[in-house]
Amino acid sequence: MLKNFLSQSWRRGAHVLLAENPTLPLYTSLSRFHSGQEKRSKNPHKHISFKQCTIAHVEPFTLDVFISKRFVSVSLMHQLTCRQVAVAGTNSKDIKAVLRSRSDMPDYLAVGRFLAERAKEANVYTCTYTLRERDRFEGKIRAVVQSLFDNGINVKLYLD
Repeated sequence: MLKNFLSQSWRRGAHVLLAENPTLPLYTSLSRFHSGQEKRSKNPHKHISFKQCTIAHVEPFTLDVFISKRFVSVSLMHQLTCRQVAVAGTNSKDIKAVLRSRSDMPDYLAVGRFLAERAKEANVYTCTYTLRERDRFEGKIRAVVQSLFDNGINVKLYLD
């Protein structure tokens, strides 16, 4: 990568050094280093609705629930900054010590309670949850979301 960068800067004329300021060509080559094209949609006539443009600002926090056969992992994520605000799962050390097993219904309720406590510490009181294509809102997922709702976090469900 360094060889590629140096050859590109050489072709652009960054090899000419000024006697009084030797770092000037480095700045000019770096400013052109990331000059890639923007990603565009495959459909040039695609219409983006007002809701699609503003939903990340109106409802910034999303709930992500991952359930496997052995454990569950739940996180609250800020859509604009893509940072996790609160995380809880049956694999974390502090929750492992409290639970007897990691895949029973009381465990999912406990994970929801832990996540609600951590979300309140981060001043998050509302979030949205969109089901994945293969998931249905019943059983384990419903237990986690219901536990969040019972512990003071308003969850807006999108069942599309």
